[in-house]
Amino acid sequence: MTENATAPRTRVSDASDAVETFESADGPLAYRDAGPRDARPLVLLHTGFTDHTQFGNLIPKLARRHRVIAPDARGHGSSANATEPFRQADDLAALLRHLDLAGPVVLVGISMGALIAVDTALEHPDLVRALVVSGRGIGEPDLTDPWSTAVGQAQSAALATGDIPGWLDAFTQWVPGPHRTLADVDPETVRHVREMALRTLMKHTPDEQDFTVPVAGVDERAKNELTLPVLAVNGALDAPGTVATADALIRSVPNGRTVTLDGVAHYTTMEAPEAFTRALEEFLHELAEAPGR
Repeated sequence: MTENATAPRTRVSDASDAVETFESADGPLAYRDAGPRDARPLVLLHTGFTDHTQFGNLIPKLARRHRVIAPDARGHGSSANATEPFRQADDLAALLRHLDLAGPVVLVGISMGALIAVDTALEHPDLVRALVVSGRGIGEPDLTDPWSTAVGQAQSAALATGDIPGWLDAFTQWVPGPHRTLADVDPETVRHVREMALRTLMKHTPDEQDFTVPVAGVDERAKNELTLPVLAVNGALDAPGTVATADALIRSVPNGRTVTLDGVAHYTTMEAPEAFTRALEEFLHELAEAPGR
């Protein structure tokens, strides 16, 4: 389908965007929790190097009918950096078990968030009702096309020399994707992505140890263990290699389908919030109408 896109809680910001913290086993993890507490829970998982504010344009509408939880992944935004080995899926599961939720959740993950969503569904299936992914799925993306290769090389070269502005310039190329330029995108979207990325980048040091532990056997396990409903909402202008991993996930599950949003690339929720929300709400309505749910 293609759609045109025209622990104790601590308050750390004002009520208009109330962020709370959960004391995990390795420092506080930040999250936003909005909407009726007895409503069906919906969890929004952001892209790499960003944070929960990526969903600031979605949460007000979604929170009218859903309990919307939007965490900052460990090492991102206002969440603590890791000091010991960890898995993002376990962090998310700990948060979900900490909250007083009305049943299993629908996980909505964009890029890195999609990977966390799949991992969580495999490792903690009792917590997950369904998945919505965007821009990633299973398998490593093929980024050998000229555009992806150039962007990756520019990011790596900038990091190697400590050129933060250069890294941000390369990183934000993911906003327009391979078929547009930054001038073709709303400058507020580009500014917000740069701001989030800089905020997260400055939390880390070049010699910092990576404590991330991958979930084992995801690709094969997804084919054998994921029986829950899965929706992929991809940008038509995203890099083909990343979209292919979402396609691979949909092919691997018995109850999956794809919606493609025209005119947008990797940051689907930021460029096309109304179209993304419409596809998401239709999926959630189907889940609510499903027998026994």
